[in-house]
Amino acid sequence: MWPFSSTKEKKMHYRSIDPNFAVAGQLRPDQIDAVAAAGFKTIVCARPDHEEPGQPTFAEVSKQAEKMGLKAVYIPISGGITDNALKSMKKALKDLPAPMYGYCRSGARAGSPYSAALR
Repeated sequence: MWPFSSTKEKKMHYRSIDPNFAVAGQLRPDQIDAVAAAGFKTIVCARPDHEEPGQPTFAEVSKQAEKMGLKAVYIPISGGITDNALKSMKKALKDLPAPMYGYCRSGARAGSPYSAALR
């Protein structure tokens, strides 16, 4: 589930978990303007860097997010949610503005730390 259906199309494709958090597949730096336009305030990257050739790094995404006035946080999930990932998500929820846009390769992992932090 890529967040956009093509490199030219700006239509958002994401799934809302609740009013404060949505998930999607890989986000590219050139798509962050659409994330901001949709009203998101924070980007949560749940995808480890270099998981797949050609994937943008978190540094590339966060640099563009900052230019667009968004916050960005790196909480990579590879396998299950670690204690560190859970602590990082709880801290992000406390310190960073909502709504948040979480992404990973397909969108499946991106919501895991959020859901776990709410328990």
